Amino acid sequence: MNPNETDTSLFNRLPHGIRFVLVETSRAGNIGSVARAMKTMGFTDLVLVTPRCTDFLNDAEAVAFASGAGDVLANARVVGSMADALEGCNFAAAVSARLREFSPPVWTPRAFAGHVAGQVELRPALVFGNERVGLPNDIVEKCNVLINIPANPAYSSLNLSQAAQVLAYECRMGAIGDAVPETPVGFHGEAASLTQIEGMYAHLEEALVSIGFLNADNPKKLMPRLKRLFSRTQLETEEVNILRGIARQILKR
Repeated sequence: MNPNETDTSLFNRLPHGIRFVLVETSRAGNIGSVARAMKTMGFTDLVLVTPRCTDFLNDAEAVAFASGAGDVLANARVVGSMADALEGCNFAAAVSARLREFSPPVWTPRAFAGHVAGQVELRPALVFGNERVGLPNDIVEKCNVLINIPANPAYSSLNLSQAAQVLAYECRMGAIGDAVPETPVGFHGEAASLTQIEGMYAHLEEALVSIGFLNADNPKKLMPRLKRLFSRTQLETEEVNILRGIARQILKR
């Protein structure tokens, strides 16, 4: 599979309905960066509530920071209220580094991702505040949960797009788990058979004896340790042949 192509089997398990809502964003560059963070993880639904940078589509920084996610940026919807931003959603999560005295339950990004994964009837939204002041209390209190990223307590300040990337990544991983592409990127040869591997061990042992590295009368645990070492590598046929070629050259000398 081409690394730039979409693995459909994984993509179909993503909660595509997750909406990213940015409230009163000040810098157009951050909107572009969030668009990029979303697209890298397979999300496209971006809504802006009264952004302070009104002409973000023509802002050079926003376009540059979107870098290939121009479609997400161009399709972002601008609305005038949170009610409009959350229309059609039935679960909202406020993202904030600041805990509130009166707030909904506090979740981690991973807890949110686990909650939304596989729930096709759920139409969730992630709500991010302004870069400088964050989310006002009245918006946080209207959300179902408050997501707090467990960062370094001595310095927990994340850029808006960094926070969006953390959430997007966790949501993707919550959907696909440890799955890998059906055809992994990179070269993968044929796995060596047990017979081939045992033949290699015998050949290697003979070579090590010939150069005095292994004492045939007192081998101790050298060969079992080498077998354990190679068992962790998932040897391929060509790799076994290379090792036998090395052993062959040792024996010639």
